[in-house]
This record gives sequence, C-alpha cells and structure tokens, in this order.
Amino acid sequence: MSDDDFMQASDEDYDFDYEDEEEEDNGDVDIENKYYNAKQTKTSDPEEAITEFLSIPSLEPEKGEWGFKGLKQAIKLEFKLGRYQQALDHYKELLTYVKSSVTRNYSEKSIDNMLNYVEKGADNPAAVKFIEQFYSETLKCFQNTNNERLWLKTNIKLARLLLDRKDYHAMTRKIKELHKACQKEDGTDDPSKGTYSLEIYALEIQMYSAMRNNNQLKILYNKALKVKSAVPHPKIQGIIRECGGKMHMSEENWKEAQSDFFEAFRNYDEAGDLRRIQVLKYLLLTTMLMKSDINPFDSQETKPYKNDPRIAAMTDLVDAYQRDDIYKYEDVLQKNTDLLADPFIAENIDEVTRNMRTKGVLKLIAPYTRMRLSWIAKQLQIGEEEVQDIVSYLIVDGRVQGRIDEHAGTFEIESKGDADRIQAIETLASAVGDLYTSVFKDSEGFKIMQSYDNIMMDMHSGDDRMMRPSVPGYRREGRSRGGVMIH
Repeated sequence: MSDDDFMQASDEDYDFDYEDEEEEDNGDVDIENKYYNAKQTKTSDPEEAITEFLSIPSLEPEKGEWGFKGLKQAIKLEFKLGRYQQALDHYKELLTYVKSSVTRNYSEKSIDNMLNYVEKGADNPAAVKFIEQFYSETLKCFQNTNNERLWLKTNIKLARLLLDRKDYHAMTRKIKELHKACQKEDGTDDPSKGTYSLEIYALEIQMYSAMRNNNQLKILYNKALKVKSAVPHPKIQGIIRECGGKMHMSEENWKEAQSDFFEAFRNYDEAGDLRRIQVLKYLLLTTMLMKSDINPFDSQETKPYKNDPRIAAMTDLVDAYQRDDIYKYEDVLQKNTDLLADPFIAENIDEVTRNMRTKGVLKLIAPYTRMRLSWIAKQLQIGEEEVQDIVSYLIVDGRVQGRIDEHAGTFEIESKGDADRIQAIETLASAVGDLYTSVFKDSEGFKIMQSYDNIMMDMHSGDDRMMRPSVPGYRREGRSRGGVMIH
C-alpha cells in the first residue's frame, strides 16, 4: 500500500469514527440541555421542572449519569412540595442506579446529601414518617452492595432521628448494632472506624443526658475523650463537650463545667454551627455560679461576640451580678423572659438568682436592728415568703445574729457587742469552775505552812545544811536573827 493509499484509508476510518461520536455527543447534549433548562425553571415553575426532570431517564438508552441527576432533582422538589410518597417511589428508582450506572464514590456522596436534604426538610410528622422509610430503603440497598461506609452513615442518621423522637428503647438497640459494627472480632474498638465510633458516642451521650442518667453519661463521656484515632467534625466534639458541661453542672462542679462549655463553644464556632450562641450563654451562666470576677470575654475566641445582640441579656445579667446590683439583675430578668425558654438555663438560673437575692438582703439589713419582712420584700421586689426563707438561711448559716417573729412578721438583729460580752462571761465562769474542780476536788487542797517554832526545833535537832525551811525568800546569806538566816 502506497503512502497515499494509507492516508486515504486512515481518513476514511477517522471520518467514520468522528461521525458516530458526534451523534452520541449530540444525544448527550440534548439531554444535558433539557436538564439545565429544567433547573432554570425550578423556582418559577416547580411543577414543570419535575415533569422535565422525570422525562430525562427515558431519554437514555441505558441508565446513566443524567438520569440519576434528573431523578435527584425531581425527588428534592417533590419532597419540598409535600409529595412524600412520590418522592419515596422515585428514590427507590434512584437507588437502582448506584450498582452500575454511576461510580461508587459519586453515588455514596449523592445519597448522603439526599438524606441530609430530606432530614433538614422534615418539619412535620408526615415528613418524619417518610424519612424513616428513606433510611430503610437506603439500608436495604447498601447492605446488599456491601457498602459499609454508607450503611454506617445511614444508621447514624436513623439513630439521630430516633433521638429526636425520644424513642430511647429503639435507639438503644440501634446504638448496640452500630457499636458492634465499629469493633474488631475480639470486641475492641476498630481504630480505622474511630470517627464513626465518636459520632456514635456523641449520640449515646445525648441520649443519657436527656434521660439524666449521669452514671452512664460519665462513663461514655470519659470513653469519648479517650478516642484518639478519630478526626471528627468539630460539631461532634462540640456535642460531647456540651453534654459534659451539663453533666458537671448537675454535680455543681462549676469549674469543669466552665471548661467544657468553653471547648464546646470553640468547636461549634469552628464548625459554623448556630449552637455556639446557646453554649456561650451556658458559659456566662457558669461564670456567675462560680462567683468569678473574670470577664468571660477576655479570651480571643469569645471576644468577637461581646456585643452580639443574641447574648445581650445574658451579658447584662453577668455585669449586674459582678457589681452586686440586685435591682439591675431583677430588671434584666423581668424584661427578658425568653431567656428562660431554654430549660437548662431556667433550671440553673435559680441558683444564681438565690445568691443574688441573698447578697441583696445582707446589704439591705446591714444598717438596721429591727425591720418588717414585708418591707424587705418590697425593697427587693420579691415575695415575703422568699425573704423569710433567705433570712432563716442566713441565721442558720451564722451569717447574721437575730430572730424572726413570724406572728408579727418582723426580724430583729441581736447586738453583736452584747453577744460578745455574754460569751466572755460564759468563758470566765467556765474557767473558774475548772480551777475549783482541780484544786478542791481532784487534789488535797492548800497545805498549811509549818509554824516558826516547829521550824526552829527541826533545825536544832538536825543538820542545818540538810534542813532548809521551805519559806519563800530564805537564803543562807544575810543577817542572823534567832538562828535563822533571813533575806
């Protein structure tokens, strides 16, 4: 074959291949155009967009990427419009693509995003019911394809759904199943699945925190902190630390609670999670419970939120508390009733308020010796019964000396000077009594001194050197008087 013949043959072959590829590309271009045209009408005409998306799979001779994409878009729109059954039916069809039509990584990422989408869009009981069916179909599909990673992710999402529904019995079974999947054959934790293990611990910790089971919570909290093989999302660490802080608060361990809430805030902030604002409020709450004068906004992490309007009320409370301004404190509480909408804050703010009112009572009664309980209540704008309770506590605690006349509704402070004099007299009387007992009861009493004549007789009858009278002031040196040397 000559060079010209070779070139001619090559051109013919090239032209044939090019025409065939062009026809295939034209088909893909038409499908692609249809897909993007449908995307442009999603907002203006969702009904039309759904119809266009659902028509794409039939345009492909075999299941392919564009049909997969079209079904994804249609399912999201149907779920958003409340057509949950239709969305579920098309989701089942979508799952048939994951075995061979799209790559493993792409299908896994797409399905995970789809489940995240329907989870966030579940704002009513009907949607929640269908979410569980979405999870069930996903687990069924990926269990058959041995995709353990997506199986774990989906089960973790299902456990989170059970936690939100407070179905702790079903969640406990699911957690056990998940822990087993993250363990080696000998029952120890598999380091290669450390990230999943930490997510499971976080869910379990949330469950026991909600159940107020502090014994189990403490065990799991310590286990979670020991997991070193994981590279978890900061949000997971935030959840664990937040629950740890609440656990320490229930034990009145304010210092550890403050440390955990700070770590929770830092992790939530890193993750960009809105939960950081609520946890920052908890951090401010522990500052008051610790009776600390340290400004919680001195740290680099919290400083940008110092003037955030979402925490302004809590910041004002801390400021009033540290200045012992009971009136400002009560005013902030009355004007920000939404602050107590959080059950955790409502439960623990009582201790702070009690401390604040106790300090207010002490400051108010300091200049007086007798006053009415109703007057104290009026000055502090609290109930008379609470005033009586606070004053009783101060008396029992020894912080004030006084007595309450319940019949007259008065409180009288006893003079501290009188009390000190009475105490001194009682101490003196006790000392005199002890002296009397030791001298006249426990011993022979005072001995009578020998007479002067007896002393002289003893001296003449014995050795003067050996018989020295036990007379105070006697010395051998000095003037002689009657045979006795005296000083």
